[in-house]
Amino acid sequence: MSSLLIKDLRKSYGSVEVLKNINLEAESGEFVALVGPSGCGKSTLLSIIAGLESVTSGEIRIDDILVNDRAPKDRDIAMVFQSYALYPTMSVRENMTFGMESRHVPKAQQQEAIDRVSALLQIEPLLDRKPSQLSGGQRQRVAMGRALVRDPKLFLFDEPLSNLDAKLRIEMRTEIKKLHQNVGKTTVYVTHDQIEAMTLASRIAVMHKGVLQQYDTPKMIYERPVNRFVASFMGSPTMNFLDARVARSESGVGLVLAAGDGSVLPLPSGTFSNLAPDRNIVLGVRPEHFSPAHEQRAERKGGQSVIMRAKVDMVEPTGSQTILMVTIGGSDAVIACEPDHAPSQGDTVSFAVDMTKACLFDPATEQRL
Repeated sequence: MSSLLIKDLRKSYGSVEVLKNINLEAESGEFVALVGPSGCGKSTLLSIIAGLESVTSGEIRIDDILVNDRAPKDRDIAMVFQSYALYPTMSVRENMTFGMESRHVPKAQQQEAIDRVSALLQIEPLLDRKPSQLSGGQRQRVAMGRALVRDPKLFLFDEPLSNLDAKLRIEMRTEIKKLHQNVGKTTVYVTHDQIEAMTLASRIAVMHKGVLQQYDTPKMIYERPVNRFVASFMGSPTMNFLDARVARSESGVGLVLAAGDGSVLPLPSGTFSNLAPDRNIVLGVRPEHFSPAHEQRAERKGGQSVIMRAKVDMVEPTGSQTILMVTIGGSDAVIACEPDHAPSQGDTVSFAVDMTKACLFDPATEQRL
């Protein structure tokens, strides 16, 4: 079991700074996902952890040992690549034993490792095949097997599922999660797919333009994003953002939608009491927090929900849920609802919005209030 500590890390290529003061810690046995759009620096950070890239400044510690100047082979890590990186002329068995051969591991120990890992990954029937005789999912299993036989301190995954079709990606995602539960090794997993990050990781590091935006549990990142970027990137469909201003009354604090009819949407009692009247706000509501409702429903919830009227512009059935493209007070929004309760295109419907789940953002700084 091993911990990982990244402290004040910066990486520059000439005058271009691609990683800016990254601070991140993974506890022993933890599964950490690095997630963000293309070009955010997540793969560069993984390469630095692996020793494939040097740091400009800062520290990388594995088990509290500074490894900045250690070669990749001396860091006791194993990496699984997006392209599988299997030797095409070698059998599965030879691919898995190649690293052990290079390190002069005794034959008996090699065989023990092959038996253990091939049983764990259920690839015993594939050991004598060449990579060209394997499916994409089987190649990915072999790539993971080659990493597992090393029994390293850290597992590093660089977008390992991006070359697979949608169904196989879901299956392999489950396999990777089972593998981590069985092996219990500290894992750093790079992906641009926020669903992968949410389902696999114990903690997620959301990156954007070389900056670590938020590092927290999937639940906290989804429910309490620190800024508008994290809120929009995590979640599918993405969070809705509605321009509004603060309104105060004897009953408390509320919001008036900028393009709405002027009606006040009360905020839950006791929250945001420090907001100044007429302050501009961005209201963030996730698509699943809308539900078709009557005004009496909001009253029964003690004011924790508000009613919004929405015109349904488009209906997209997806099977398990129906996605609605709607207009709320002149602004576009997306609503996810159960198929049995979905309205028709062209309808104008009342939706109850759970305001305890809503997020408020500052329009200038984009930070959550």
